[in-house]
Amino acid sequence: MLELFWSLIVGSILGLLAGMIIGNDIRSGFFGYILIGFLGSWVGRILLGPTGPKIGGFYVIPALVGSLMCLSICSYLLQKIRQFDFY
Repeated sequence: MLELFWSLIVGSILGLLAGMIIGNDIRSGFFGYILIGFLGSWVGRILLGPTGPKIGGFYVIPALVGSLMCLSICSYLLQKIRQFDFY
């Protein structure tokens, strides 16, 4: 149970850090940061492997790089979706 708690905290911090670096704000708040952190750690681990320090079940460097990539892609897609006029 404690491992799940730490995973949520570290995932949200990584997502928040990625948002601060890129300068984008996820409008779904804390849940969005957790989702970006988890998704980014998965993508980063696939691309970079297990490198760097491990905190809360996440390898920090690949997770941060993956979070930056995921947040950039999600922001771009959301921007393009908002440009469509559905009426």
